[in-house]
Amino acid sequence: MPIQITMPALSPTMTEGNLAKWLKKEGDTVEIGDVIAEVETDKATMEVEAVDEGKMAKILVPEGTEGVAVNAPIAVLLGEDEDESALEGFESGAAAADGGKTKPAEAEPKEEPAPAKAETAPAPEPKEEPKAEPAPAPKRSGDERIFASPLAKRMAEQAGLDLATVTGSGPHGRIVKADIEAAMSGGQATAAPAAASMAMPSAPAAEPTAPYEEIPNSNMRKVIARRLLEAKQTIPHFYLTVDCNIDALLAMRKELNSREGADYKLSVNDFVIRATALALRKVPSANATWTDKATLRYNTVDVSVAVAVDNGLVTPVVRNADQKGLSAISAEMRDFATRARDGKLKPEEYQGGT
Repeated sequence: MPIQITMPALSPTMTEGNLAKWLKKEGDTVEIGDVIAEVETDKATMEVEAVDEGKMAKILVPEGTEGVAVNAPIAVLLGEDEDESALEGFESGAAAADGGKTKPAEAEPKEEPAPAKAETAPAPEPKEEPKAEPAPAPKRSGDERIFASPLAKRMAEQAGLDLATVTGSGPHGRIVKADIEAAMSGGQATAAPAAASMAMPSAPAAEPTAPYEEIPNSNMRKVIARRLLEAKQTIPHFYLTVDCNIDALLAMRKELNSREGADYKLSVNDFVIRATALALRKVPSANATWTDKATLRYNTVDVSVAVAVDNGLVTPVVRNADQKGLSAISAEMRDFATRARDGKLKPEEYQGGT
């Protein structure tokens, strides 16, 4: 039976990504752990590893496609005994990936042509209205859709401004650039620190399951944490990426996998888990959770690993990962991945990573 390769969720918040490059072409043999593609998110470019083996029979989404939804089919693998006839019914996913974006883009301007004159006339008004009326936000219910131009949405996101607190001056109450500028100059951008204060307690919401040492936070550390969180939510960040030469690692992986009698199939991710675990053991201050009152420094190294499933993403935990070898980690992750896709993971198996 053909195996679909889907767009993976490379982070808990990822909803779509850009398929930057295919590293396997149609007809190539794919083994578990092979890097098959590069996917760009809003934060980084990441490699996608194969979780199944077979022949790359059909690429559904060409490289360079933007806005591919998580879990959308991007390619199809065929097993050894399957032929091309099994591919009937598999169509390119590029149109579907773009469809969700182009329709709203075409629909939004339809609201604007009639009141074109009103676009220029009310523009100066928002600079006074948000100051005099800071309370229109409560009128919007949680289910009510907020209409805003793409530029306004981007500006609000960068400023950490809640669009629900902004009164739109565009056609049909649409929020435009001038409204965001007026809200920021009128002080409504203070919504960002409010969001920050709400986000602070999020870490301790789940009770730690691993033993830990509680280290009280000094007043200085509390202020530093608060300022960093506010900066993260209100200031656009620049992310630096570095290319690493891992030829030696790949050679070691190939040599280990080819050993006679080996009952494992190591992936690059297995090496990353092992390296992460050893690094956390070496730097225990990084193996910790922040809370308002104290930093919880854990006594064990339990690494959460993201696994893509049909309905999103789960993060099974490799317990005491620093005390396990590559083969043990590989076997555990393969078991986790299989049971995660079958929906058979227990809550304690995907909660409580350090």
